[in-house]
Amino acid sequence: MRKLVLNLFLVACVSFVSCSKSSDDASAAVTPSGTVTDCSSKTGIAKIVCLAENLKATLSASQLTTLQLEYNATNAKKWSNLPVTMVPRIGIRFGDLNATQLTAAKALLKEVTGSTANEGYEEITQLWLADDYLSNNGGGTTYGAGQYYMAFLGTPSATATWQLQAGGHHLAVSNTYVNGVLKGATPSFRAVEPFAAFGSNYQPLVQDRDALAAMFGSLSASELATAKLSSTFSDILLGPGKDGQFPNAKSGLKVGNLNAAQKTAVLNAIKTYVNDIDDANAAIIMAKYTAEIDDTYIAYSGNANLTVQNDYVRIDGTSVWIEYSVQGGIVIRNVPHPHSVWRDRTGDYGGSF
Repeated sequence: MRKLVLNLFLVACVSFVSCSKSSDDASAAVTPSGTVTDCSSKTGIAKIVCLAENLKATLSASQLTTLQLEYNATNAKKWSNLPVTMVPRIGIRFGDLNATQLTAAKALLKEVTGSTANEGYEEITQLWLADDYLSNNGGGTTYGAGQYYMAFLGTPSATATWQLQAGGHHLAVSNTYVNGVLKGATPSFRAVEPFAAFGSNYQPLVQDRDALAAMFGSLSASELATAKLSSTFSDILLGPGKDGQFPNAKSGLKVGNLNAAQKTAVLNAIKTYVNDIDDANAAIIMAKYTAEIDDTYIAYSGNANLTVQNDYVRIDGTSVWIEYSVQGGIVIRNVPHPHSVWRDRTGDYGGSF
């Protein structure tokens, strides 16, 4: 089930642009409208800004105007889990880019989303493949890997406030940088249809589901009873347009009452979301969530193995908020698929809005 990122990139590219002369790493390339830099020796925010500038250098003046927009709450909150034909996105559309431009956009996205196997960039690449699968199995042009967007809100810089926004159907990346520091990596949305393995055995969110199920599998019968919610949830609570609507009271089972192995299971579930960002920042955020683990609560509705429509999980801490909800099929009818979101009570949009 483990996949090589390079193979995934090559397959994903086919659906919306020729990749015959492109490279996923793409530190430098010949471009018609600007000068690019070899970013391979740079690290951290310097490399991110370098790759952002390389993408800008490949674009025409009109494309650059489409990519780089004002940093404000209205633009930052223009993300959704729905197809872009239903909820338009801002920025440049991947399907409108040539091979050089697409390579530059992917190189930037790869840099900010980490190297953990089956997480981060590798997971995103599989989500593109899933959308191609939907397009080819009844979804038509509403779906597909070309229907994803990227925007810069503000000017990428190590000394300014700006956001890298990327997404489309079932995907939202919202990284906010302030003076060279990642101040927020949320809201972060991931979902996939179909959930079952497809193509060359791709199953991008299975590690998230398995870690959440293992978290509940570590509990005793009485602990499970405490963690179970009385309400039924047909979707996540804090999806797009639900910013700041965290419940005032925490529900479920307090993690501080669990043993060390059970706490580790909770942290392992959280990690499947935090590892969707670059490795260095993931370690910083996990340290914060680990320090806050005793005041974190876990809860579920439906079945704790998360296989049936309306099964639902919540992790609610001082900072961390994670939801996972099993939905009914949309294109692949009568087959459930998950929606999930990672938010941060103090760090959404870098705490700016």
